[in-house]
Amino acid sequence: MENVEDKIKSIIDELKPFLISDGGALEYIKFEDGIVYVKLGGACQDCAFLDVTLKDGIEQMIMNEVPEVKEVRNVN
Repeated sequence: MENVEDKIKSIIDELKPFLISDGGALEYIKFEDGIVYVKLGGACQDCAFLDVTLKDGIEQMIMNEVPEVKEVRNVN
């Protein structure tokens, strides 16, 4: 059985191509105390929809698949 971190990384790997196609980048940083830390880069850095992408896209996808995750945060 996959551990929580492996599941999170797998979902992030599935999401990367969608962000890359828009000129963005997504990097997994760590999972700690129920929070997933990611780094959005490329076009995502300055995008007006950064919070929407993070909360309504990435966070929802991860939380739907991994109940241990309470939140996803972007680190600069």
